[in-house]
Amino acid sequence: MKFGKEFASQMVPEWQEAYMDYDYLKTLLKELQRFKHRTKPPAAPSLKRKLTLYRAFSGLTQTHHHHNPTSPSSSPDDIESQPILVNSVSRDGSQSYETTFLMSSEEGGEYELVYFRRLDDEFNKVDKFYRAKAQEVMKEADVLNKQMDALIAFRIKVENPPGIHFDRSVEMTRLASDIAASAAALSASTPSGAKSASKRAAHLEAIEESTHGQADDDDNGDEKERNTPTLEAKPAKPKPKVIVPAPLEILDRVKMNNTLETPRSTIKGVLKVPNHTDLSFSRENLRKVEEQLKRAFVEFYQKLRLLKSFSFLNTLAFSKIMKKYDKITSRSASKSYMKMVDNSYLGSSEEVTKLMERVETTFIKHFSNANRSKGMSILRPKVKRERHRTTFSTGFFAGCAASLLLALILMIRARNIMDSEGRTQYMETMFPLYSLFGFIVLHMLMYAINIFYWRKYRVNYAFIFGFKPGTELGYRQVLLVSFGLGALALASVLANLDMEMDPKTKDYKAFTELVPLMLVVFIFIVLFLPFNVLYRSSRFFLLTCLFHCICAPLYKVTLPDFFLADQLTSQVQAIRSLEFYVCYYGWGDFKRRENTCRDSNVYNTFYFVVAVLPYLARLLQCLRRLFEEKDAMQGLNGLKYFLTIAAVCLRTAYSLNKGIAWRIIAWIVSAIAAIFCTYWDLVYDWGLLNRHSKNRWLRDKLLVPHKKVYFGAMGLNILLRFAWLQTVLNFQLPLHPQTLTTIVASLEIIRRGIWNFFRLENEHLNNVGKYRAFKSVPLPFNYDEDDDKDD
Repeated sequence: MKFGKEFASQMVPEWQEAYMDYDYLKTLLKELQRFKHRTKPPAAPSLKRKLTLYRAFSGLTQTHHHHNPTSPSSSPDDIESQPILVNSVSRDGSQSYETTFLMSSEEGGEYELVYFRRLDDEFNKVDKFYRAKAQEVMKEADVLNKQMDALIAFRIKVENPPGIHFDRSVEMTRLASDIAASAAALSASTPSGAKSASKRAAHLEAIEESTHGQADDDDNGDEKERNTPTLEAKPAKPKPKVIVPAPLEILDRVKMNNTLETPRSTIKGVLKVPNHTDLSFSRENLRKVEEQLKRAFVEFYQKLRLLKSFSFLNTLAFSKIMKKYDKITSRSASKSYMKMVDNSYLGSSEEVTKLMERVETTFIKHFSNANRSKGMSILRPKVKRERHRTTFSTGFFAGCAASLLLALILMIRARNIMDSEGRTQYMETMFPLYSLFGFIVLHMLMYAINIFYWRKYRVNYAFIFGFKPGTELGYRQVLLVSFGLGALALASVLANLDMEMDPKTKDYKAFTELVPLMLVVFIFIVLFLPFNVLYRSSRFFLLTCLFHCICAPLYKVTLPDFFLADQLTSQVQAIRSLEFYVCYYGWGDFKRRENTCRDSNVYNTFYFVVAVLPYLARLLQCLRRLFEEKDAMQGLNGLKYFLTIAAVCLRTAYSLNKGIAWRIIAWIVSAIAAIFCTYWDLVYDWGLLNRHSKNRWLRDKLLVPHKKVYFGAMGLNILLRFAWLQTVLNFQLPLHPQTLTTIVASLEIIRRGIWNFFRLENEHLNNVGKYRAFKSVPLPFNYDEDDDKDD
């Protein structure tokens, strides 16, 4: 793989604007190369051939070439011998670098001037971003240090309650001595360029060396061995100031953060009931605090890893592009420029690396019981590999599903089922039962397609949804589940394709009639299965989000919650099918395929309710966000769902009662709701229809390179948004009403699948614009602000 592609593939997606624009610089060099080819006289073939052999074996030509003034072997003190001169300048109070090209008078010098000007812009951009992010992580390190101070004191308090006589002063003295030694080692081993950073890093150094009642483990022996010679080599260094860890009195000015969102905490917040923030020294609270800090350290470490990768990749990119420049121009500028890169903050700062070492040691000691392999497996989870058995199983179930579908079509044609007497009864009873599986499989197929294209266009969907690293499903896993469920559903349809009752018993076979119900029960069992099989993490994540949707106003609204609620709004017909399952098998005569569900007032009432529930959940989520964020846009979004609820209710009433009045009202309200929803989809959810964008009527940044894809998606979204027209205009189609309803519901699922891709693309681009690559992790302790200022 070429470096340009490898460079792009290794970028942090949300930081891609901050990386060096390698492709553009490469384009400038290609223009320079084309100019030199146009102006350079062709060399004689014989001379070129002799020169190549002569240079390759004797080396005399290279020696002669080294006398060129632009050679790196020339004296560095002679400015005229260098093609470039790099200086550090101060602009707007910040340090930046400027390259002076000393050979601009030569032919083609204007191309090289443009190249170095853009090269400086790219380097200053990268260096500034890296410096800002390094300062951020140092501030976060200070915060984590305070959290660890409180945790250590909390542990001592819990493990040595007041009833047990324990000399805490001995413990604190030992901690202080360990911290003093580690602080001295850090100060002695820190280069002068990173002294300011080491002051902040000393806090985490203190955390690293502090322990309560445990001896140092062997895993840290190497680090002590590295630090010890440094201390011996500088015996004259003044004794460093002892960093005394916070005593147990620190707990007097620390309160617990109530980070867990529960319905109870929400109700207390609305009623303005003060939360209980006093510390309760119990092992259960200690476990919760440790778990929260553990997650915070893991997230912080991932940020450090990506920041270190950012520095390495950009440094390598500058080296590569300068080597290309030297090769094209036959100059030796890369040595001078890379010397500046190495001496800059980007190339010389070791803050992030040292901080990573501190975090590793701290995490291993305090959160993995001094087990290094266990601690590092948590901090650096292994990249999930695609298993061949997943691909094989996906293909196997896809083949089974295709074969069963073909067999179903041939059986219907061979037995002339469409013209049989029991066809109408089958469509009224069995078809709604099996259509449920069709809706689920279709939605999963659309989701698998979404994942495929999200990965193709580097949309960080795992970060956006908040999946635990390494547990997100790829498109192969989703296809495996969908094809497996599809094969089971098709097999059950083939097993229950009888159109006539048994002439002796005057009913259908009880077992085959129960097959759909057994399949639904099987799905629910798998969904709630507590064992670590069949993607347990993803199943529980789905159930958690589903529960938050049901209790919409009582939980803080996150993107996975309202994204799932939006998916449910496209599965109204599937939810109605579940209602029919309850009525059919609960109160109907399934052996004879008879039921009175649609004649029941209770059933018709719930027919309204289940259709409204997904939209009501989204409405309540919007109201919750309006209450918390005071954002008027959430109020307008809630109005959209309110209009949709009214439209769904009126269309449902018209389908049950008919009548010209119901038809007119349903048509008007549905049209208003559809127009409002379509505009919201295109402008706010997708971020399109921007007239002043550089991509007219789209947006400034597009992940898909073909603009026609966006215009096609907008047209298709509008068309499918108005698919409800068939319910009020009574199109005369040669289809059973259940078939027509299923087709319209399937079109809505397809529309939702298209919406999903562009909705997450817009969210990803918002993250890119704000360089938002990490989730904020709530911390367990809260320090008194006044005391913090005094410190």
